[in-house]
Amino acid sequence: MEKKKRIVIALGGNALGNTLPEQMAAVKITARAIVDLIQEGCEVVVAHGNGPQVGMINNAMIALTHEDEKQPNTPLSVCVAMSQAYIGYDLQNALREELLNRGITDIPVATMITQVRVDADDPAFETPSKPIGKFLSKEEADVMAEKYDYIMKEDAGRGYRRVVASPKPQEIVEIGTIRTMVDSGDLVIACGGGGIPVMRQGNHLKGASAVIDKDFASALLAKELDADFLIILTAVEKVALNYGKPDEKWLDDVTVEEAKQYVEEGHFAPGSMLPKVQAALDFAESKPGRQSLITLLEKAKDGILGETGTRIHL
Repeated sequence: MEKKKRIVIALGGNALGNTLPEQMAAVKITARAIVDLIQEGCEVVVAHGNGPQVGMINNAMIALTHEDEKQPNTPLSVCVAMSQAYIGYDLQNALREELLNRGITDIPVATMITQVRVDADDPAFETPSKPIGKFLSKEEADVMAEKYDYIMKEDAGRGYRRVVASPKPQEIVEIGTIRTMVDSGDLVIACGGGGIPVMRQGNHLKGASAVIDKDFASALLAKELDADFLIILTAVEKVALNYGKPDEKWLDDVTVEEAKQYVEEGHFAPGSMLPKVQAALDFAESKPGRQSLITLLEKAKDGILGETGTRIHL
């Protein structure tokens, strides 16, 4: 029997919606696309972002501190843990239902609350850049900065938002358990929101005030699980050079060397397509035979069959 292709899928925020009702609807569509891959004979591991969700939880916890003076502020690492659990809850139920609807009864689905170690001396801590939470006025932002020691930055003329560090993932703490589950045939949801950021202090893991990029965490997960494919899902079917310009060019098949050159030439926007291409590159160059694919959720199956998407390989 041919060995199944092992795939790590990194779901973007648009695969999960922005509110609870949106998420309930979005995960149904997401589950269909993932189970399509399973029916193609693939072994799938799911990672996901949590941008809107972690911001929402953070805002709710801040509102609680305003209501009750005795409530301390909730650390960002705890907000990430909460987002992993409630996204996982919706996602695993949608996947389980979709599997059963198609008569697949032998694939258990489980969410792993995942911690990811970052380095305390990562330069990202010196220059926090990842915006989370809602937009605030200058006055509100000043209050937050004063009260909670938050770093607030003006965001593209839309108001002020809290910014946090986005350090590189170094180690997936629960990787042994994730590997055991995947090897035994489970459909595992892991590294939600890039993982709960933690720093090692002796034997203790201390939560870090940071958000790990989910694409980089997914690339690390794919390497650790010796996956064949990393699929990074986004809002476009393919990656483009000169995106949105008259000489726009969509990319189909790209070597690692070509992709590196495009990155150096500044073709991809920081904070949107750039981390996706960098994560895809990181995985594709880690071992011969490994491939990364960047495409739309509903095109994932076609992408695996080589019919669409941007494929990056050695």
